[in-house]
Amino acid sequence: MTIAPDKPGTSTEDTPVPEGHVKLVIDGEEVIAPKGELLIRTAERLGTVIPRFCDHPLLDPAGACRQCLVEVEMGGRPMPKPQASCTMTVADGMVVKTQLTSPVADKAQQGVMELLLINHPLDCPICDKGGECPLQNQALAHGRAESRFVDTKRTFPKPLPISSQVLLDRERCVLCQRCTRFSREIAGDPFIELLERGAHQQIGTAETADVLDLASRTTSGQPFQSYFSGNVIQICPVGALTSAAYRFRSRPFDLVSSPSVCEHCSSGCAERTDFRRGKVMRKLAGDDPEVNEEWICDKGRFGFRYATADDRIRRPLVRDADGVLAEASWTDALRAAAEGLAKARDGKGAAVLTGGRLTVEDAYAYSKFARIALGTNDIDFRSRPHSAEELSFLASHVVGTTPESGVTFREIERARTVLCVAFEPEDEAPIVFLRLRKAARKNRTRVVHLGQWTTSSVRKTFGELLACAPGAEAAAIDGIAQHAQDVDQALASEGAVILVGERAAEVPGLFSALHRLVERTGARLAWIPRRAGERGALAAGAAPTLLPGGRSVTDAAARAEVEKAWGVTLPATAGRDTTAILKAVSGNDLDGLLVGGVDPDDLPDPELARRALENAKFVVSLELRPSAVTEHADVVLPIAPAVEKAGSYLNWEGRRREFAVTLEGTGALPDCRVLDTLAVEMDADLFTQTPAASAADLAKLPGKTEPATFEPVAASAAAVAGDGKVLLATWRQLIDNGSLQDDEPHLKGTQRDVVAKLSAKTAEGLGGSVKVSTERGSITLPIEVADLPDGVVWLPGNSDGSAVRASLSAGHGSAVSLTRVEA
Repeated sequence: MTIAPDKPGTSTEDTPVPEGHVKLVIDGEEVIAPKGELLIRTAERLGTVIPRFCDHPLLDPAGACRQCLVEVEMGGRPMPKPQASCTMTVADGMVVKTQLTSPVADKAQQGVMELLLINHPLDCPICDKGGECPLQNQALAHGRAESRFVDTKRTFPKPLPISSQVLLDRERCVLCQRCTRFSREIAGDPFIELLERGAHQQIGTAETADVLDLASRTTSGQPFQSYFSGNVIQICPVGALTSAAYRFRSRPFDLVSSPSVCEHCSSGCAERTDFRRGKVMRKLAGDDPEVNEEWICDKGRFGFRYATADDRIRRPLVRDADGVLAEASWTDALRAAAEGLAKARDGKGAAVLTGGRLTVEDAYAYSKFARIALGTNDIDFRSRPHSAEELSFLASHVVGTTPESGVTFREIERARTVLCVAFEPEDEAPIVFLRLRKAARKNRTRVVHLGQWTTSSVRKTFGELLACAPGAEAAAIDGIAQHAQDVDQALASEGAVILVGERAAEVPGLFSALHRLVERTGARLAWIPRRAGERGALAAGAAPTLLPGGRSVTDAAARAEVEKAWGVTLPATAGRDTTAILKAVSGNDLDGLLVGGVDPDDLPDPELARRALENAKFVVSLELRPSAVTEHADVVLPIAPAVEKAGSYLNWEGRRREFAVTLEGTGALPDCRVLDTLAVEMDADLFTQTPAASAADLAKLPGKTEPATFEPVAASAAAVAGDGKVLLATWRQLIDNGSLQDDEPHLKGTQRDVVAKLSAKTAEGLGGSVKVSTERGSITLPIEVADLPDGVVWLPGNSDGSAVRASLSAGHGSAVSLTRVEA
């Protein structure tokens, strides 16, 4: 906090200096600032903007560009030359003169600007940064009107493809080192470095040779492979780093900008969406210190073209008498859907599967539709492996927590110890990973990972690995007190946090073990799902045992609160979860399905899901693009993608992340509107005509209820390797074959290598590749040796050639066979 006089020129001589603060003078004004604060920050607090290029508030000081020079006097003696205000901290009695009051500082800044512009190309009209370029702005404000440089400017072949996403124009670079510092400090990926020296100095990819292979116009070293590479494009102050996906597509002054929220994971990152003529051109990271600060992952930055894919469903489809899906009017499609669902409801019943990518408002509409229009609690948002133990744990430990009562991003950053369980942060919640790395790097937070091998998340968070076999995590948690006493003591100390991922649902007894650990140590716990809509769907009651607000469907008093608000009588028995619903449909115990964006290959048993879809008497699908569900749907109702609707996500903290419509006038309808109209056709009122109406209806329900009581279960015996079998560890990588990453080849180009990881002993005799198989199918991949336990193989969950669910119908902890693949 900076304390300045109320009026310019007034004295603070009589103002006491708080402990840990100093008093100095900037441009004739006395100011009190915290010790250790940079001069450039103190000046900013006074409203004085000192020009800079290398300085960034989230990066360590570098003093690389020298544009922020100011005059400084210490102890009554001026320093012999101007100083970089981005590297010098405030001191008691310091007198500082910026360019506003010092001709010396002003001349120095003009000289630095002239030097930076000597070799800089005059290509502003075609540069992607033109119109939003700090160099342009500061050259106008602090540069000289004429250049004295008359020689030929330095040029390079351009652009240099650092990766499939990031292109480099080296002659524009002013060597500010923002990109290299971001790579080294924030992301932990040393993918860009300074190469050469003197007039030949330039940036290039990490671990490259001393010279660039200019003939091929590509670096001769390692590829630029990072989940956060797009951030260097945004923070580059001169347009040296540009986006392959956006390059030459538009000018900043042609774009309309809209604040938005990322739809890709449960962090709920603030974004800015720029569009032109009804088409999204790019996404940038928003500035939200409480959530993503100023960073987003590449999936959130580049993964938006799925909404404009050629196969997008624009009009309703109804299956005709010949079994062919044909376009129909909304009136006819809704009538057909209503008649089919009503018949199924009045027969053996209908169920709802929603998936995990819904807004809170849409999830609430599905929850209400199931109970009012279909008269059932057979609804589940978990289109992934799941368990009754998981749902009970979520009802008792997660529902109702808020940023005020639960774990937050800032708490992770301040934590003394963090334990990650069944959670790979860099792949499943990239912004959580950045906070973990920041906490470890700056605050010396101890990060412990319970997993199978030393992943990049473990390395980059300077973490410790508690290795265990896949499926044995519950026993490992129970054994911490005995086998890792230092970790146990750390978790019992103040400020300890446990982060658990959705993969825990695949390990019977793991949630119960975590419950015991939390009860014993007092550590704070947070559940971090992978998808953006799961936390909101949980709160909205899109679950078989929970009504909105976490109310149990079997609790008469809690159910009465919802019945009063909705004006209906609700079913009193708990519903079936996703797997039970699919089994019921396959066994002719349910007649109908309403599906809201579920991929069968994400489910524990894809074969069961397809069999259920084939066997269902009536299927209605609300979706954006054709899928495996479309093949069996009787009615398909198109819905709006995130950029074409308003709403909110509830991120893993429980923080509401609201966003407005970005692209208006497209005619696309949000799920809540489609469901409301469909319910009217079935003589039911949902009052969810718009996202705002849906949110208002949800808000009418009474406040939060008391959390449910969690009943721990005993851990089942984990599968055991042997008899030619090994155990499978798996999770999905951030950049893979997910449907929301379709139609974006530049993003696809930086996915990580698709390999099977084995210990050296397990890999003996298998050669260079291995076939991993079950009775359902097989996957063949190259082998990479890692520090896994013997008898364990790790596979990426949904990457090229490694669709684990679809190919093997196996999951984390399953027993699989390994076979040598001959060359």
